[in-house]
Amino acid sequence: MYETDPRIVLTLDAGGTNLVFSAIAGNREIVGPIHFHSEPEDLDRMLSTLVEGFEAVRRQLPGAPVAISFAFPGPADYAHGIIGDLPNFPSFRGGVALGPFLEQKFGIPVFINNDGNLFAYGEAISGALPEVNALLERSGSTKRYRNLLGVTFGTGFGAGAVIDGRLLTGDNGCGGDVWVFRNKHHEGMICEESVSIRAIRRVYGELTGADSVPLTPRDIFDIAEGTREGDRDAARESFRRFGEVAGDVISQALTIIDGIVVLGGGLTGAAEYFMPALLAEMRGEIGSFAGDRFPRLQMRTFDLDTPEEAAEFLREKSVPVAVPRSEKRVRYHHVRQTPVVRSKLGASRAIALGAYAFAIAELDRRQ
Repeated sequence: MYETDPRIVLTLDAGGTNLVFSAIAGNREIVGPIHFHSEPEDLDRMLSTLVEGFEAVRRQLPGAPVAISFAFPGPADYAHGIIGDLPNFPSFRGGVALGPFLEQKFGIPVFINNDGNLFAYGEAISGALPEVNALLERSGSTKRYRNLLGVTFGTGFGAGAVIDGRLLTGDNGCGGDVWVFRNKHHEGMICEESVSIRAIRRVYGELTGADSVPLTPRDIFDIAEGTREGDRDAARESFRRFGEVAGDVISQALTIIDGIVVLGGGLTGAAEYFMPALLAEMRGEIGSFAGDRFPRLQMRTFDLDTPEEAAEFLREKSVPVAVPRSEKRVRYHHVRQTPVVRSKLGASRAIALGAYAFAIAELDRRQ
């Protein structure tokens, strides 16, 4: 929706090791990424590096930027641009007014969110949500979607929700934070302990006794594929357990959000090993003390990356029903369905586009 918008927004991909600065206009990057080394141990040097990075981008722009927008780790008071005590940024302690600092330096609005929120917003504005609706339109279906749950699988378990075009930030900036949901496999633990890079490593180590071997998720994926030496069954089980807990959490979130699900992050490359368990969890049953059994979700779940399921999802299922005491007929969407799709943008690009779209939408809202 912003492909023809000429306004320029400065963006940042912030990590504990690297800072990547850029600028977006019309939903596309208009300068090459500029890399700076992060300074997480020294607040003054970190702030100077941020200013230097944005200034380096600004010097290359064809016009003046209208805002700065980026993802930054939490905890944070995102609405006011204040960053809390960050585990990977030791110098951020006691509340750092990063947004107001940058606004003062550059004289333009600054918007900061977490990466899960911006991933979801990018997918809702420029990725999975318009893509799914376009597929439905081309297929002749009258169904359309307005809500999205975006989930990222990587170092942690990130998520964000977009409801009818608006990002669910929440009153405390915690909207969409699923990483603290209860863990189905480990009572009293957060779900992220089973849905993260460290989870894949831990489970493989527990199953094989190879805790001291520094394997990466890619190594474990290669073992599952049979292209690297190791316990193939244990590798596949590591991803299966990951998928089961992820599916449990997504199911809980969907009972509130009721929209499409888009998956992103580095671990989606191993989808063939965790998606069956994830989908089985979403398609499972739940019961009552009276002995009744109910579908885990009220909606049928379709994996849009499977051609057969995508074709069935796109098939028109509504039926015409008569309006009482009238000749008029209306469409009855009696089949409830939810698509699950892997990001085509990729998490990094979706986050950048989400940051851009969030800034433009906020500027428009303030007018």
